Amino acid sequence: MSTVLSVRDLRVSFASEAGRVDAVRGVSFDLEAGKTLSIVGESGSGKSVTSLAIMGLLDENAKVTGSIVFDGQELIGKSDKQLSVIRGNGMAMVFQDPLTSLTPVFTIGDQLIEALTVHRSLSKKAAWTRAVELLNLVGIPEAERRMKSFPHEFSGGMRQRVVIAIAMANNPKLIIADEPTTALDVTIQAQILELMDKAQDETGAAMIMITHDMGVVAKTADDVLVMYAGKPVEHAPVRELFYRTRMPYSIGLLGAIPRVDKSEKVPLIPIKGNPPLLIDLPDACPFAARCPIAIDACREREPDLMPIGTDGDAPHTVACIRAHEIDDQGMIGGLPVYPVPVIPESTLTRIPREERPITLEAINLKKSFPLMKGSFLKRKVGEVQAVKGISFDIREGETLAIVGESGSGKTTTLLQIMDLVKQEDGDIRITGTSVSEIRNRSQERKLRRDLQIVFQDPMGALDPRMTVWDIIAEPMLAIGMPKAEVFDRVEELMGLVGLDPAHVDRFPQAFSGGQRQRIGIARALSTNPKIVVLDEPVSALDVSIQAGVINLLDELKAKLGLSYLFVAHDLAVIRHIADRVAVMYKGAFVEQGDVDQVFDDPQHPYTKALLSAIPIPDPDIERTRERIILPVDGFDAVAAS
Repeated sequence: MSTVLSVRDLRVSFASEAGRVDAVRGVSFDLEAGKTLSIVGESGSGKSVTSLAIMGLLDENAKVTGSIVFDGQELIGKSDKQLSVIRGNGMAMVFQDPLTSLTPVFTIGDQLIEALTVHRSLSKKAAWTRAVELLNLVGIPEAERRMKSFPHEFSGGMRQRVVIAIAMANNPKLIIADEPTTALDVTIQAQILELMDKAQDETGAAMIMITHDMGVVAKTADDVLVMYAGKPVEHAPVRELFYRTRMPYSIGLLGAIPRVDKSEKVPLIPIKGNPPLLIDLPDACPFAARCPIAIDACREREPDLMPIGTDGDAPHTVACIRAHEIDDQGMIGGLPVYPVPVIPESTLTRIPREERPITLEAINLKKSFPLMKGSFLKRKVGEVQAVKGISFDIREGETLAIVGESGSGKTTTLLQIMDLVKQEDGDIRITGTSVSEIRNRSQERKLRRDLQIVFQDPMGALDPRMTVWDIIAEPMLAIGMPKAEVFDRVEELMGLVGLDPAHVDRFPQAFSGGQRQRIGIARALSTNPKIVVLDEPVSALDVSIQAGVINLLDELKAKLGLSYLFVAHDLAVIRHIADRVAVMYKGAFVEQGDVDQVFDDPQHPYTKALLSAIPIPDPDIERTRERIILPVDGFDAVAAS
C-alpha cells in the first residue's frame, strides 16, 4: 500500500510567560492508505496538538519543525492559503464537539454545498444532489428536507453525522478524528464508530483516531501510538500493544479501565501523580516520577524509542530502559508492574440486603413538563412526561445506578430527589422520613444533612473565589457546627479523600481535575450524609484519574457505610461500582435488578442494545461482537413484544 502520511521528528512549541512550552517533542510515524492509527494518552500529552499541526490549524505563535509529508507534498513551510487547498479536500478533520464545528447561522445544506464547491467546479444542482446523497450515506432520515435545517435542530449524534458527511464530501485521502464520540451516548457512539468505518471504506482514506477510550482503540485501530509528555512512549500494532504491552505508562492506562465484560470486583489501578509541565523538562524519563518500577538510571537521560519485537513487518517500539524485563502479563520479576490497591471490605456486605435499613426510597415518582404555545398569550397544549411513575429503594452500604441515554429522565429523577419534591400519588423518603412531612425550613435543612450530591464538572461545582477550606467548611457552618470542630473536620476530610491538608488555603484552580473532584466529594461528606447522589462524577476525567476516584468512592462506601445513587452513561464504570442497576428509557424503568444479573443476562431489548454498544478494550473480543441496533421509531414495538 502507498504511504499517505509520513511524519518525521515533529516538534511544536509555544511561547508563554513561564517559558517555552514544548507541546510535541519528536513524533514520527507512517500511515498507509486504508489504515487507522490511534493516538492515545492523557490530557496534555500532545495528541490534539499533533493533529492540528498536521492540518496546519495551529495559532501563529506556534513554532513547528520537522517534516510532514502528505501525498508526496511537504506541508511544513506552506502558507495558510496553500494549505487551505488541501484542507477539506485531501485532508479532512472531525472534531470532538460537532456544534462548534458547524456554523449556527447557515443551514446544513449550505455548509455541505460549500464543502463541495470550494474545491470543485459543480453546478448548484449537482452540488445539491451530492449533498443529499452524503446525508443519506451517513444515515440522516428525510435528507432532502433536513438540508434546510439549522445545526441547533439536530441532536448531538446527528450533528456529528453531518460533520462526517462534510469530511467525506471530497473523498479525502486522510481523515483525522479528534475524540469524535466523547460527548455521545454509548448507542450513538457505536453508530458513529460504524459510520467512521463506513466513511473510510467509501473514501479509501487513511485515518488518525485520537481518543482516550481504549475500547474504541481496540475496535478501530491497526496501529497504536501512546503519547506522554509530548512524545511517543510506545508504538505497536493493536494486538501487540494490548497483549504484549511493555511500557509501564501503557500498562497503567489499560489497568485503569473498568471492564463491562468482567464481573470481578477488583480495584482499578490508577497512575499516581500528574503529567509534568512541558517547560524546561530535564533530560530524564518524564514518566519516572509516576512509574512504580523507576530506577536511578531512568533519571540519567530520556530513553529513546527502541524496537523490542515485531508483529509481521511492523516493529514494536518502546521508550523504557526496563521494557525487556516486562512479560506479556505485565509482570516484572514475577510481580505486577502496578501493585493492586487494597480496598477494605464493608462489614455491611455480610448482612443480607433485606435486613439492612432503607436509606432512600422513591415510590411512584413522576414529573411532567407543560408544552406551551403562543408568543404573547401562552397556553398549555399538552405535556411531556419526563418521569413516569418509577419506584426504587437503596439500602445502607449499597449503590444503585440509573443508566440510559440522554433524555431518558435520569437527571430529572435526581433533581426531583435533591429538590425533595412532594409527589401527588407517590413519595420520596430519606432515611425513613417522608418529604411530605416537611413543614418548615428547619426540618428541610435537617433532612438535607443526610442527602448530598457530587456533580459532573468539578470546576463548575466549586466556587473559584473560595479557598478549599471555605468550600468544604461551608455546609458545616450552615448547619451550625462550632468553628473549632469545623477546622478539625476539614483536615480530616482532606486526608480521607487523599489530599494534603496543608493545601486547604489554595483555590480550586490550583488543583488538577481529579483533585477538584476529590474536593467535591469531601464537601459532600462534610455533613456525615447517609446518601450521596453522584451525577456522572468521573465522565470529565482522564482514565488514570477516573480509576483513583472510583477506588476512592469504593473505599468511602466501605469505611463509612454510605449509600450511593449513581448516574452515568459509561456502563463499564457502572458494572464496576454498582450493586444494583435500573435501566431507564423514556422516563420509565424497563429493567431493574442485581448488576451482575442484568449485565450477564439482560432481558429487555433496550438493555441488550446498550450493553452491545459498549466498546471492550480487547481487540479479539471487540472485533467479533454483534451489535444490536434498534431503530428509534421501531423500538417501542420491539420492547412491547
